[in-house]
Parts: sequence; structure tokens; C-alpha cells
Amino acid sequence: MSFLRHWNPRVDTRPEHRQVGALPYAVVDGRLSVLLITSRRSGRWIFPKGAIEPELSASQSAALEALEEAGVIGQIEDNPIGSYRTGSDIDGSSLVDVDIYPLLVQTQLDEWKERRQRLRHWAVVSEAQRLLADPALGRIAVALARRFG
Repeated sequence: MSFLRHWNPRVDTRPEHRQVGALPYAVVDGRLSVLLITSRRSGRWIFPKGAIEPELSASQSAALEALEEAGVIGQIEDNPIGSYRTGSDIDGSSLVDVDIYPLLVQTQLDEWKERRQRLRHWAVVSEAQRLLADPALGRIAVALARRFG
């Protein structure tokens, strides 16, 4: 197994093929809930995601996506909890790797930039796993849930 010595699960992709996302969450009465939004293109349930802004760090860019797409503000972590690969073009022919940063929601706005383009829905992790379009997103939500017991 010496050939695995230098193996790294993180894929090094060119910056234009890497995006960031936020995993908005809250703990209410000891139960973890995560915030899902619909994609503008397909209407499937996802987490907020987008490009890394040149003037912001990766985690700050993820927090900005959460504000613009889901209308939430909170405390973003500096390190991603996981990543997944998804199609970036309409036909899914171009792939991007998306690093997901947990965001502890402190404020949920009634008015936000993309409120007329998306739905949002709070869900416990088991429901989120059923609703999320990509099973990899469900696994990332489970990874967050493990932190809370």
C-alpha cells in the first residue's frame, strides 16, 4: 500500500474550476437544521454556492453566496467541511469542485437579492438527505451533524 502514501482526497483543480458554497445551519432545542435553497436553473434543492470573489477569501465568498441566494447572515468557518463535484454548464458538460463552509445562521432576512428566484427551506438532516439533489451534499450535511452528536 505504499503507493497510497502520497494520495490526497482533495483534487487540485484550476481556480476557474473551483467554487465555494455555504452550509447554513442552526441548532434549535438541541436539533440541527440546515437551510436548503432551490437552484435557479433546475429548481432542485442545493446549498448556496458560487464563484470565489477576487477581493474576498474563499470562506467570505461562501458567506456572500449565502446572503445573496438564501438571505442569511452568520458566522462562517474558515475551513471547508467537505467538497463535491458538479456540472457548471446548462448541460453539465463542464465540471467544478465546490468547497462547502459551515455557516452558523444568526440572522434570516425577509428581503434579499435572489428572493424571487429561489425557494428556501429549513430541514433536519434526515429530510435534507432526501431532498438534496446530489447525494454528496447529503453526506456533507451528515458530516456537520456528526459534530453535534
